[in-house]
Amino acid sequence: MSLWAKAQHLGEEALQQVRAAYGDHFPIEVRHFLAGWLEEKMWPDFDPENPSYEHYAAELVQAMINELENKASTMANTDELFLVKMKLNDSITMFKTRYANNNLALVRIIKHCLSSDLKIVQQYESASASRMMEHQQQIIQPQQQPQMMHNLGSALEATNAEITTQIEYLRSRTQKTAEDCRHIEQQQESFAIKYHECTKVNAQLQHLATQPRTPINLAAEAKWKQQKELLENMLSQFVASVLQMRLQLSDQLKETISLLNALQMRVLDEELIHWKREQQLAGNGASHVQTNLDSIQDWCDALAELVWTNRQQVKEAERLAAKLALEPPGFVNILPNLLNQATQMLSSLVTSTFIIEKQPPQVMKTNTRFSSTVRLLVGGKLNVHMNPPQVKVSIISESQANSLLKNDKNVKGDSSGEILNNTGSMEYHQATRQLSVSFRNMQLKKIKRAEKKGTESVMDEKFALLFQSQFNVGGGELVFQVWTLSLPVVVIVHGNQEPHAWATVTWDNAFAEAGRPPFTVPEKVPWHAVAEALNMKFKSSTGRALTEDNLRFLGEKAFRAGNSNIQDYSSMLLTWAQFCKEPLQERNFTFWEWFYSVMKVTREHLRGPWTDGSILGFVRKKQAEEMISSCPLGTFLLRFSDSELGGVVIAWYGNQGNGPAVSMLHPFTSKDFSIRSLGDRLSDLQYLTTLYPDTPKDNAFSKYYNPFRDNQPPQKNGYVMPVLVTHVPGWDRLPNGMPSYPSTPQNMFQPQSPEGSVRDTPSVVSGVENPASYLSAEYEYDYMGQDLPAMDENAPIDLNSFNFSDFMPQNYKQE
Repeated sequence: MSLWAKAQHLGEEALQQVRAAYGDHFPIEVRHFLAGWLEEKMWPDFDPENPSYEHYAAELVQAMINELENKASTMANTDELFLVKMKLNDSITMFKTRYANNNLALVRIIKHCLSSDLKIVQQYESASASRMMEHQQQIIQPQQQPQMMHNLGSALEATNAEITTQIEYLRSRTQKTAEDCRHIEQQQESFAIKYHECTKVNAQLQHLATQPRTPINLAAEAKWKQQKELLENMLSQFVASVLQMRLQLSDQLKETISLLNALQMRVLDEELIHWKREQQLAGNGASHVQTNLDSIQDWCDALAELVWTNRQQVKEAERLAAKLALEPPGFVNILPNLLNQATQMLSSLVTSTFIIEKQPPQVMKTNTRFSSTVRLLVGGKLNVHMNPPQVKVSIISESQANSLLKNDKNVKGDSSGEILNNTGSMEYHQATRQLSVSFRNMQLKKIKRAEKKGTESVMDEKFALLFQSQFNVGGGELVFQVWTLSLPVVVIVHGNQEPHAWATVTWDNAFAEAGRPPFTVPEKVPWHAVAEALNMKFKSSTGRALTEDNLRFLGEKAFRAGNSNIQDYSSMLLTWAQFCKEPLQERNFTFWEWFYSVMKVTREHLRGPWTDGSILGFVRKKQAEEMISSCPLGTFLLRFSDSELGGVVIAWYGNQGNGPAVSMLHPFTSKDFSIRSLGDRLSDLQYLTTLYPDTPKDNAFSKYYNPFRDNQPPQKNGYVMPVLVTHVPGWDRLPNGMPSYPSTPQNMFQPQSPEGSVRDTPSVVSGVENPASYLSAEYEYDYMGQDLPAMDENAPIDLNSFNFSDFMPQNYKQE
């Protein structure tokens, strides 16, 4: 389908954009009736800016007028076509009068119209494809649609098409200047031949001047003078032609290099920087389009090839100029400046495309193995791989990174620590055309820290990995010293430092500004930006995003606004201290510590129920009571504890005999869920029947139950494993009065778990929130498949005859 045929199927808004490009200067009717001819003849390698094409442009315009006259003459004289035919004839007259002495201007206008059509059609097609993908995604997986649309948006496709078109245009210009160089060389060679002939004629005339002035010699002299005049005229024409071609070549090279520079700045300063920003946000859980890096490499490879070729053409132009010195008065040689500019562009391209494809871990523990990958996006086209570069890795502090950016050469040898396995050779992979090196076994052995100020801790201190190498281009003609810095890294020595370290990293990833001095970040940011970062982090970690209510809850907690009536926190500024330095009200932990612990327990133990939407989580205690107090008995919900880090509270509405009331079970933590899962604990508590508001418990959680099996065979060591059952004293009956554990043995010899006051779990030792407001769950041991012997409860008991170790769980037995 032709471009114009596609344009006719555009939407109304896009059609308006197409019409805007046409007018009296070039009527849209001419575009319509000559669509096929125009698209065939308006070649991309025709440069309307080049005056040397004027003759060619005149032929092209005349051919178009002829086509238009033929089209108009074949139209029937009907009422429907009368006005169209008149419009075409008017256009023919206008073209002949307005552009008679400036055919290049008309060609330039036509090429602009065609280019505009192409761009609008490509954008419309990209948008249509994106809408189709959006529709398909809504059918397949609606909950992932916003993120998928971000990844599959039409902007990337439109950018790709636009940059590719510019590259093709620059490639055609480069091919044209290469032909011009060859043509100039041929002209200069012809000039040299004619000049040599002229020299021989002059020698002959000088010889005749010494001879007798005989008629024969006079006739010969006249003949040679005529030939000399002819040759000198030809040489003058050659000189004028060569000078004109040289000036035009210089101008063409100047314009091409200028266009290349503009495109290179767009690719490096916009597209590559955008990719790096996405990579940094991926550290907070954002989706990162890795395939986009391959597109950027294609652009950079093409730019490297074009810049290198144009640089070689500048050098060739200099060689031709030196071979035949022709400099008219007032001539300014711009070739040296063009050569410097091309070399600088090549340097910028090589140094900017030395990137970290896979970042090292941003929270780095000493003596722990880690990996990273660096890549050069222009390694293939410049043949850098012919002499495989070595890459060295070191770790530097924030102050050293600042000095490095100030071109302090001494910094490149400095280090703030020792890294093992920190050197590697870049390898070229033919299939992917990638030049890269992967460090798979690096290990940070030691770290040197700066002096701390005020309330700073080691988890506030940022480092970065410095990757350094040297590239040879053009067989050693150019040598580039390159380096690149990783994203900020926080070094820890113990696992308990991890939460605060991740706070530092999360804040930096979310709020780092482009071009900042390492590694400055704002001290306070609007809540809507913090909420976006927390949502991104939580969704990536747990599988489901936070709701507006969840984020409002977090805003209330972060701003310590429990008793206020603020509904919208989006414009309020949250400080770094409020985020992770200052403890929450009446607590001994910070907002970030609370959020991080909730995210961690959800990721490790509650991911399924959270993703299902079975956990409300972000609900205040009072709000939970209000929500379930109007529900049927047995209704429960799950909320995150305000007082226990990583604690999950079961709140339910029940009746223990003193009338209906809302009860809160003491928070379960990761340690508790490691012993018995949330699903099994809910299965144990059979008086919990309905998940708020009205979902039967088994419908929501049965897939997470791990039912025990009767007659379980003993283990290889001869022991029978007990089963832990969650039991709340006093709550052992269903709402209908039936026992909740009819099969649980009830006799005095059954071992009980320790009392809540001495349970070795974080949920019990916390004394911040009133323990009396919670009910403690006890564990019962059910010895499956083992019948206990009957006994006479009235018989005297001789305690000395009992071996109490037989009644202890396996993990308490003395071997």
